[in-house]
Amino acid sequence: MHTETASLPGDPERPNEDWAASAVPASGQGGVLVVLDGVTPPSVDVGCVHPVPWFTARLGGALTELSASRPDLTLVEVLAEAIRRTAESHSGTCDLSHVRTPQATVVVARWDAEAVEHLVLSDSVLLLESPGGAVRAVRDDRLDLVPPEVLRSHAATDRLRNARGGFFTAAADPSVAVRAVTGVTPRSAVRAVAALTDGAARWVELFGEGDWADCLGVLRKEGARGLLDRVRALEARDAEAGGVRRWKRHDDATAVYAEL
Repeated sequence: MHTETASLPGDPERPNEDWAASAVPASGQGGVLVVLDGVTPPSVDVGCVHPVPWFTARLGGALTELSASRPDLTLVEVLAEAIRRTAESHSGTCDLSHVRTPQATVVVARWDAEAVEHLVLSDSVLLLESPGGAVRAVRDDRLDLVPPEVLRSHAATDRLRNARGGFFTAAADPSVAVRAVTGVTPRSAVRAVAALTDGAARWVELFGEGDWADCLGVLRKEGARGLLDRVRALEARDAEAGGVRRWKRHDDATAVYAEL
């Protein structure tokens, strides 16, 4: 197995709220990758004394440990337990019922000799490449269905956050795990996997430089950092043209690529 990870902050003056890891189980068979994209809160009190990177590090660490050490648990069960553990670690100091309590998007992939399992919650992306080169993108598109005018309003967005008919992120409620997009693919049908936060997925989704197969080709040839450098160059070029294609110049961007 070969894995490669790269992550860049959207603003060098602010901490990176993305989190990523890969792991090989103690058995030496298979592997795990985990990618989180922390949700930046508005500049108001959200009832928690901890910053988003604190949350993503703890949730990501729990996800990685449980995914690698508990093959008896489904990824939905892994996510639910990781959320529960993380919530317990700050329930005594923070109001976890606040709609903007620290939260994150989630991508998890886990594989062994027989199968590749996946879980995606919110707007990060998982790519599965077949031995023949076909690439399937696994996405949770519920946030895409929210009208742009709603997304521009914090109050309107919050009414749809982790609510029926809206979109879901990993926050403090373990029951949200059942809302994730999940699946299992035969191991023989997958030769590589990749996970991208939306800041890295801009190469396809915002700038249209290629499709997901092209994106995975960049990861293979230029590495995870190569893809992120391409995104930053496109963002700089867009800024020079007036910046009409995105609502903030840079976003935290993370890519993990694994050849199985």
